[in-house]
Amino acid sequence: MTKVFSLVLALSFCASTAMAETCHSRATDKNLHGAALTSFMKKCVRETGGTCSSLAADKKLHGAAKTSFENKCLRDNIGN
Repeated sequence: MTKVFSLVLALSFCASTAMAETCHSRATDKNLHGAALTSFMKKCVRETGGTCSSLAADKKLHGAAKTSFENKCLRDNIGN
């Protein structure tokens, strides 16, 4: 049981660390424009959405609380 908890904790840390840099800032760092920027942002948003959904599931959120959490997670991690 302790190994499982340690693995979950490590994975959640990795997910939060990976999301610390927003999609927009990563695209800016890569100096992407046009079609490359559009493609990168779509992929990044898709990946971030999955991560936010996983975090909501880990927190056992449902209904409005889940929707609110996922929306805020996406806003925070996509950036402008």
